[in-house]
Amino acid sequence: MYLFKKGSRPIYVGKAINLKRRVNSYFDMDLEEKTSRMVAEADSLSFIRVNSELESLLLEAKLIRTHMPHYNVISKDDKHPLYIRITREKLPRVITARKISASEPNLAFFGPFPSSNNVRSVLRMIRKIFPYADHKPGERPCLYSHIGLCNPCPSEIKDNSQRKLYLKNIRRVRTVLSGKFAGLKNDLTREMDAFSKDQKYEEAGETLDRIKKLDYITQPQIPSEFFMQNPNLYEDLRQKELISLSLILKPHLPNLTSVQRIECFDIAHLAGSHPTASMVTFIDGEPDKNFYRHFKIRKAKGGDDYDAMREVAGRRIKNFDSWGKPDLVIVDGGKGQIKAFETDIPTVGIAKNPDRLIIGNAKIKLKGETLNLIARIRNEAHRFARRYHHKLVSRELTSN
Repeated sequence: MYLFKKGSRPIYVGKAINLKRRVNSYFDMDLEEKTSRMVAEADSLSFIRVNSELESLLLEAKLIRTHMPHYNVISKDDKHPLYIRITREKLPRVITARKISASEPNLAFFGPFPSSNNVRSVLRMIRKIFPYADHKPGERPCLYSHIGLCNPCPSEIKDNSQRKLYLKNIRRVRTVLSGKFAGLKNDLTREMDAFSKDQKYEEAGETLDRIKKLDYITQPQIPSEFFMQNPNLYEDLRQKELISLSLILKPHLPNLTSVQRIECFDIAHLAGSHPTASMVTFIDGEPDKNFYRHFKIRKAKGGDDYDAMREVAGRRIKNFDSWGKPDLVIVDGGKGQIKAFETDIPTVGIAKNPDRLIIGNAKIKLKGETLNLIARIRNEAHRFARRYHHKLVSRELTSN
């Protein structure tokens, strides 16, 4: 964010990924009259660093509302300021408005946003994580309810549990629009842990998906200029993740020589029925689907993840020659699942919290690049295992 100021008062608030380029553009010879007047009037320039596009959009709106900068207010270059309103109703709606009237009951409002495109961008990002309604209850569910963007739909809310879920989504939408990302992420993490503790794994998985999406929309942006300067930036980022992982593991796994090829195993079943396992392979930090495998558990009893993992390990070891041999094995589980891989291959487990690795008696907390890599691998193993498990269940239901 950048602010042109006259004295201590901002006269224009703007945002840019590449500040140097944007600021230099204000000192070009060929400027519009309004922009030239603004630059001449300003006597200082200040900056605010933000972490993401979403944060910059929200902060820009907040600064404009607070300071009413002259050149933002009069700006009409095909931009139409909009507000985001959360109505004060039994089932609040999230809607947009050109003006905020004191006569209208608002639970909260945000803006003005300098562009309607900004508003649509913000709401589109948030709605995918915390579904909400922009309509009053009707006789039929809305179109958005069919694609998961209005869930639960006010037209379908029949009991108090659905109402509580909807109101929780609205509270979280309000929290995001207020820019309180860290507190919300902590809240979601506690919720996920509680679901896991109660063995509500589907709900825990849904909450984890929300955390991932929230991380995605609040992650720092990489300017396109960086890619122009370094065409191999993507590969460099992946290499940085692998180096970080290797440095963390080396003190605990002296026989680890490389992390170029990583295999991750996950067991899936529903109350012990149709137990299956997945193997996903990441080479140089990227998934290689040529080396993905499904395993239908044949011998282990349903629900016994340790025996299931031991069976899968035995079948995997038999195929070292034909499938290749991994540098590192990751299992979704603890000491029992790690012990199932009784080979000379370095093996680690993933705790229920996705930010911890289990190696022997040690639990290693992950962060930054290493956490991103491990979370990406585990999520892919989960997805691949669930897909095969659902396929087997559907096949049986169809045959019956």
